[in-house]
Amino acid sequence: MPRSRIPKEGFSAGRRAFEKMVKEALETIPRELKDQLDNVAFLVEDEPSDLPEEWEEEDQDLLGLYHGISRKDRGFWYGNVLPDRILIYRKPLERISRNLQELRENIRQTVIHEVGHYFGFDEEELRELEKEVFRSKE
Repeated sequence: MPRSRIPKEGFSAGRRAFEKMVKEALETIPRELKDQLDNVAFLVEDEPSDLPEEWEEEDQDLLGLYHGISRKDRGFWYGNVLPDRILIYRKPLERISRNLQELRENIRQTVIHEVGHYFGFDEEELRELEKEVFRSKE
């Protein structure tokens, strides 16, 4: 769940463009991982809601959040369940972005990070995934 300090200004491309950038970010996920995405919904929400009180007191914005049972923690009992959800928060991402390119990159980083949580990656594995994805962009 990436967080960022809250700046005073930001950049907005509009909801449709934002949703398109989330879809584009999904396309940058390595094929071997993308093929394993199963029973997960990607949703765009304007702002986080119903956060624990201790999160709201911090001077940071929540950029994305994974809700569900990670692939690593699914057992034989896993099945017949509602999809996991990856929430991408539009307004916090817009607030930390100064232009379109920065917004696109912030969205991409957040999507990759949350997909890592879906797979149950620890922080070291998340860093490796992010390095791999960002190398493939070059």
